[in-house]
Amino acid sequence: MRILVLGGGGREHAIVHKLAQSPMAPEILVAPGNGGTASIAVNVSGLRIESPGDVAAFALDNAIDLVVIGPEGPLVAGVADAVEAVGIRVFGPSASAARMEGSKEFAKDVMRRHGLPAGASEAFTEVAPALAYLDRVGAPVVIKADGLAAGKGVTVAVTAEEAEAAVRECLDGRFGEAGATVLIEEYLVGPECSLLAFTDGVTVLPMVPAQDHKRAFDGDTGPNTGGMGVYSPVPVVDAATLVEMERLLERTVEGLRSDGILYRGVLYGGFILTDQGPKLLEFNARFGDPETQVILPRMETDLLEVMFAVAEGRLADVVLSWREERAVSVVIASGGYPGDYGSGKRITGVEAAEALPGVTVYHAGTTRTDGELVSAGGRVLNVTAIAPTFATARDRAYEAVRLISFEGSFSRSDIAVRALADGEG
Repeated sequence: MRILVLGGGGREHAIVHKLAQSPMAPEILVAPGNGGTASIAVNVSGLRIESPGDVAAFALDNAIDLVVIGPEGPLVAGVADAVEAVGIRVFGPSASAARMEGSKEFAKDVMRRHGLPAGASEAFTEVAPALAYLDRVGAPVVIKADGLAAGKGVTVAVTAEEAEAAVRECLDGRFGEAGATVLIEEYLVGPECSLLAFTDGVTVLPMVPAQDHKRAFDGDTGPNTGGMGVYSPVPVVDAATLVEMERLLERTVEGLRSDGILYRGVLYGGFILTDQGPKLLEFNARFGDPETQVILPRMETDLLEVMFAVAEGRLADVVLSWREERAVSVVIASGGYPGDYGSGKRITGVEAAEALPGVTVYHAGTTRTDGELVSAGGRVLNVTAIAPTFATARDRAYEAVRLISFEGSFSRSDIAVRALADGEG
């Protein structure tokens, strides 16, 4: 059995790591992969993963049984459609379904039409009407580029000046086509968390909740990033709240199906827990990054079995089971991230870190040069620890972080402090 995984980040390393544990013993190819996937799979260079035709042709030529699409770019480009059209099973939604991430305006429209609780928002393509709307609603507000901006197109604007600057930044072209439309969204108050679900368009199987840390620096300060750390489960999500969140994901899939869109893959719901109950902030059309790096280590069910069930429309036959342990993941990033950063920095200490109990180091931005592991991205490593308590998992993760070194590296020191404060040691 041959599996092709598209992508080269920490999410994809976590997916490949889990697939490699399958009793089906698959042969796994990863395009392009990274320094971590190279040790457990075959890295494929030169494949244009956002080209539907190229991916479909490669899958045919290499007798691939299942294509697993990691990042959002290939999904929005229609890679899943092209692969399915040549008769190969694919894990990932169609281009029409991936609009749930590819266009925040589209996702908001789905929320409105199907009565899903979310913050009020308006979309604009010109500066003047956007600023006029800002004058009416005031700050704080959230400014979002409509399209894909690699997790960097969101600004939480506390003042009117910050909001105006963020609007101009989007519409003046900083994010290219992704910022040609800007959303001005109501600022909602409450803890944020993520809940992902597997779905074949009919059955929805929720995963376990996770709490990301988006800001670059301790105390949730600094610019937004793709995520600097994460933990699972989320103590503030009680049983009743979790049921509400799960039902919102089910209603989303039902709503899309009534619109003629069969959503197959992972549906990621970003939630905020308000005094009025959970509300939706956004959707992603794939596994989250770095959420995957704490969700999959807690998953007991064979991931490959689940992916085939999703692709074949028989998810109702699957029962998910989860480990009770707590998982904490800390991102080690390159100096300057999420702005300009260097690469090619020699990395040491990964093997020593992984020798610690319950620790796995997922590679997010690495490569191997002349046999040496070097940095090749902004977020370089995801150091994940799993243990019976958050206190132990957190201690192990940071012990592992201290063993790893490369020039200019940095990480937040407060990942999962919230979990401890919320009463779980």
